[in-house]
Amino acid sequence: MLLVDTNVLVDVLEDDPEWADWSVDQLRAQSRIHRLAINPVVYAELSLTFSTAEALDRTIDDLDLTLIELPRPALFLAGKAFVRYRKQGGRKADVLPDFFIGAHAAVIQCPLLTRDTGRYSFYFPGVRLVAPNVGHRKKP
Repeated sequence: MLLVDTNVLVDVLEDDPEWADWSVDQLRAQSRIHRLAINPVVYAELSLTFSTAEALDRTIDDLDLTLIELPRPALFLAGKAFVRYRKQGGRKADVLPDFFIGAHAAVIQCPLLTRDTGRYSFYFPGVRLVAPNVGHRKKP
């Protein structure tokens, strides 16, 4: 299984001029190796661009994505990572979706397809990222 981050799907759905080709290529390539999955956080983020749940569900089916639930240990890990973020000077007051997504990938030990590597690589260093130009880990 491979967890797909929202940004990759938005690239495809909005035909992003800079990233759509990369994202489409990655979804195709990774689907030959892994079952592609999203979680409720990604689903909620994607819902912002759809007028109905049925339209979103059709798109998820068309992209052959599986919606998987967040296990309780991932919720716990997301909270702990967020506390670490705040202690290190992070300014956002709400738990960010990236913490839920990164913790989910960490707990179920699956790779994550994303373009945003900073927070994931720093707060979830054990997660294998499938991303453009994944380099050294740096604090986001």
